[in-house]
Amino acid sequence: MPNANPLVVILTYDRLCTFEFGCAYEVFGLARPEMGPHWYRCLTAAGEPGPLRANGGLHVVPDGDLGLLDQADTIVIPGWRGPHEPAPAALLAALKRASMRGARLVGICGGSFVLAQAGLLDGRRATTHWRHLASLARQATAAVVEPDVLYIDEGNILTSAGSAAGLDLCLHLVRKDFGQKAANSVARRLVIAPHREGGQAQFVERSVPPPAGHRLAGLLAAVQARLHENWSVERMAATAHLSPRSLHRHVLGATGLTPGGWLQQQRIALARMLIEETDQSIETIAERAGFGTAANFRQHFRAATGLAPTAYRRSFGRRGS
Repeated sequence: MPNANPLVVILTYDRLCTFEFGCAYEVFGLARPEMGPHWYRCLTAAGEPGPLRANGGLHVVPDGDLGLLDQADTIVIPGWRGPHEPAPAALLAALKRASMRGARLVGICGGSFVLAQAGLLDGRRATTHWRHLASLARQATAAVVEPDVLYIDEGNILTSAGSAAGLDLCLHLVRKDFGQKAANSVARRLVIAPHREGGQAQFVERSVPPPAGHRLAGLLAAVQARLHENWSVERMAATAHLSPRSLHRHVLGATGLTPGGWLQQQRIALARMLIEETDQSIETIAERAGFGTAANFRQHFRAATGLAPTAYRRSFGRRGS
């Protein structure tokens, strides 16, 4: 857990991206007495002088100026005016100072371009909205721009894909700072999924589940209900009354993943839930989630999360929250 009441400063600027700002403020700025006395403090800072407006015709009155960035534990840049719009020199200098003293800098969507202009993406992985990935790669030539992720955590520099992916990144920060239980609570208040992996694709051709009665919907429900069983591609195709080739096309269109990739994602999700919410042994969880042996489970779980199951339980389990 971080120090008590870590200070999050959300940047504002003229032509502020209202949605991205709202994502950050909704997570960090709202009063959440149920979280106890150590929850975030949140302030807004003007990234430039003069009257500030937000998209939608709103006028913005921030809490302070760039001096707030010198106090912040986390600085959020919620979008930016455009990929080719230069950021003020004073703002870039303030971000560099903050990074040097160890503050965490978060670029949501176009906010990645501000970090790029400050030189803070050099030697790091980064992402942004899929429409502007090529522009970011041209501007941040010393960075590794990742095209197919929702967000990237590079320690004290974090970036997200477009718009709603900013919510995923903000919840990721809550999870790191206060644990899975806190992130789940915030997600419930927002009525969104508590955890979407950063490595998921930004763009899914079909973003909603298949309609009830669709044979693919029946297959996905059947697999989720019996993840412990052996689900080969051939078995899934036969259950859906499709050829393996057609199954691949349908599942990819519905979920953005191959059948095997989707199955693995569901098994990891179940394993996470069992680790977080129960005291079941790793061997039992491995069997229930369809990984067979504990050794096989540990290998796949570490590859998906970066942590061994026992380390994940210490960080995010009921006793570690």
